[in-house]
Amino acid sequence: MLFYSFFKTLVGKPVAVELKNGVVIRGDLTSVDQFTNLKLENIQVVDDHLYPHMSSVSSCLIRGSVVRYVHLRPDDVDCDLLQDATRREADRHKQEAAAAAASAAAPSAGRA
Repeated sequence: MLFYSFFKTLVGKPVAVELKNGVVIRGDLTSVDQFTNLKLENIQVVDDHLYPHMSSVSSCLIRGSVVRYVHLRPDDVDCDLLQDATRREADRHKQEAAAAAASAAAPSAGRA
């Protein structure tokens, strides 16, 4: 959920989304879901002469599985907050793994 929370903070900001097929789409991020599907408004395709069929499109929904990169402006990212959230997420995963290992190692009641 780290990426979902992070991208929710970018709603309303300009982003450039590079797709796995090489197309780069710039626009304003209007929504994101837990699958990292992105909705952009006021889009503009970089190298639009290669994709003339996209020239009349003003908004799009991009499936998260086709995204290679999301380019952001440096001032739109709070690096300290992102690092703290990443550390908390890693600590939570470590605690869950330790708890799972402890419960697997504990002898079950009722075994002979």
